[in-house]
Parts: sequence; C-alpha cells; structure tokens
Amino acid sequence: MSHPDAPPIKTFGTHDDTTLRQIADVASRADRAALMADGHVGYVMPIGGVAAYRERVSVVGVGVDIGCGNAAIRTDRTLADLGGDPDEVHAHLETVADAIAASVDFGMGRRNRAEDAPIDHPLFDDPAWDAVPAKERGALKHKARQQLGTVGGGNHYVDLFADESGTLWVGVHFGSRGFGYTVATSFIAMGQGKKWGERAPEREVLLELRSPLGHDYWHLMNLAGRYAYAGREWVARKVVRLLGAGEVELVHNHHNFGWMERHDGEDLVVIRKGATPAFPGQKGFVGGSMGDDAVIVQGTLGAVGDVAESQRAALYSTVHGAGRVMSRTAAAGKRERRTGRVITPGRVSPDEMHAWLRAKGVILRGGGLDESPQVYRRLPEVLAAQEGTIEVLHRLRPLVVVMAGPDEFDPYKD
Repeated sequence: MSHPDAPPIKTFGTHDDTTLRQIADVASRADRAALMADGHVGYVMPIGGVAAYRERVSVVGVGVDIGCGNAAIRTDRTLADLGGDPDEVHAHLETVADAIAASVDFGMGRRNRAEDAPIDHPLFDDPAWDAVPAKERGALKHKARQQLGTVGGGNHYVDLFADESGTLWVGVHFGSRGFGYTVATSFIAMGQGKKWGERAPEREVLLELRSPLGHDYWHLMNLAGRYAYAGREWVARKVVRLLGAGEVELVHNHHNFGWMERHDGEDLVVIRKGATPAFPGQKGFVGGSMGDDAVIVQGTLGAVGDVAESQRAALYSTVHGAGRVMSRTAAAGKRERRTGRVITPGRVSPDEMHAWLRAKGVILRGGGLDESPQVYRRLPEVLAAQEGTIEVLHRLRPLVVVMAGPDEFDPYKD
C-alpha cells in the first residue's frame, strides 16, 4: 500500500542509487522512513534504514538476525594496569587475545562449551515459546540453549579498547544466532503462505499486529531480542572477568529490531535495520572496523532548530557502524570451494590488511579480508554526516579484536 502523503525520506550522508531506490521502495509502504549515513544495500530494506508503520511489523525489515546489536562495558582497569612498558603491555594483550579466543565460541553453528554457559536463563521459560509449533519447539529450544553466548561469524566480534583516558572497555557485536534466524525465516515463509521451516525468498512481509501471525511474530521477536541481550552481556562480562576487572558501566542497544514508540503524538512500530536508537541522552556503542576507533555516543541533549528537526525526522535513530563500501566477495575474492582455486582475485591483500592493523597497534585473532578496514567507510565522516543529532562521549582505540576465522561461513550474521 502506497503512502503518497508520507513525509519525505530523511537521508543522512551520500548513497548509491541502488540504496536510495531500496529506501524509497520501503517508504512506499511505510508511514515514515529515514536512512542513516552508514547505509548500504540490504535484502529488501537497506542496512541503515529506519521505517515506521501503524500497527504493522516488517519481518524482513527486522531481518534474519533479530536483535543484532552492540554492547560495551567500561571497566575499572586502565592500560597502565597492564604493565610498566610497551612490551609488557603488548605481551599482556597477546595473552588476553588468546584467552578470549579460547574461552568464547566463534563461528557457524557453534555451541557454548563453557562450564558457566547460561543454559538455564529465565528466558527459556518465557510463554512466547508457545508460539513455536509444538513439533519444532523442543529442537529449537535445544539449539538456542546450546548457542546462547556464542558470537558467530561474519562481522561479529569481541574487542578490547582503551578510551582517551586509558580506561579499558570491552565491546561485542552479534545477535540472536540460530534461534532468531529460524524465527525470522519461518515467518517470512508463513507470510508467503508456506509453513514454519519451509524455504522462501526474502520478500517484504508486513504483518498486522492484531492478526494471529503478527501477534506470534511480535512476541517471538521480542523473545529473540531478550536472547540477544543475554548472549552479549554474558560474553562481555566473561571478558571483563578474564581481564580481572570490574564493570563500571554498560552501554547496550539492538540495531536490528522493532520497537513500539510514540512519535509526534502517535504510536508507531519503528523498524531499525542496522540503525541504533538515539533518543536525547540515550547512549550507544558504535564500532568502526577492526582497524578503526569506535565511539560511545548519545542522542544530542537540548537540541533546537535544524538539529532537533533532524532528530525527529530520523525517528531518533543513528548509525550502527561505519558502513561497508565493498562487498565481501569484492574484498576477499572468490574461490572454488572444493579446490580453493582463485576464480576472482580480491581487492584487498593480506599484506594490506595486516599493515593497517600493525600501524594501528591492533592484535587480531581470526578475521578475514572481507572484514578488513579497507572495506568500510571511515567512522568520523559517517558520524559528521549525522548532522549533530548525536554527541561523541568517548573514542575507543582498538587493542584486541577477536572474530571467527576467515573461512568460517555464518548463516546467522546480520
């Protein structure tokens, strides 16, 4: 259903024509729409897109990685606590990197092997599980228990940072793993007349919240959001313990989710796909790339004039990262899976990626060319394009980056 009377699409930064056509297509069905400065092409709805609906939810807008998001913990330790000279600090950080890689599970379909894995989390008793077909429920809950607190692959990570004062922060990025993926793909299928678990193309599926299907999706989406929060906090706090540190502050947000919010006196379902909520004073953690600074931001307080209007038009949203400028295949190239033969060479070489990381002083475990800093925009430029709608509270310099290995495929990534 088209909305010719809908407000114009609020667009931050510059984008290619395909991304702009995608957000325009979304806006033709939504009541309001916006595009953040880190936007790029996604499935149906662009990454960095925001769309608001009256009493409807877009399943493909939320995406297959329901509740993907970022969490950061400010600790009570500093770089100075790690040693008295640079070599000692570096050796300590190498040990920490190895400990993270050994203690946290990365990659496709992994299960949490830790003795303290949160398999008895209260979310497993939530009545929303009843919305999963009875014959599928046990297997899905078993998978969810096994994967809670695993990070996955793709652009998902565990990082250690130092801010401008030398204070250490732990940052993580991932979502609801196989549980959220199964919920999303099943409702995309059922919205096209198929059954739970059947394959279906990623097409727009708008569900009325008052319909049985919309009701069940909304409750399972929220359960997947709780699941993602629990997993990120478990991982981040585990790394804080590995540091022998204490938690001072937690900054935590989804960026693939749907919220019921009030805007301009109206209750709207706001879908953010690769966009972070940023109401005035609300904090968020935004990563750059494995070789760039990250930031802690907040929605600008006391904004007036054009800045306040931009906040309103953005539905109080901001970027979730720097935004890709190069596809995974373009960056890493394409190989024949069975033989490893190079079909198309990549545009980024291992030497180029590691030279960048050495210059920045980053210790990397895992990772691949498709996540190299060269494939992302520079975060300061993206933040500047948000027109003053957010304020930077802390700049976080990456010390350690831990990701899945370069050949690890992850179907659950955002």
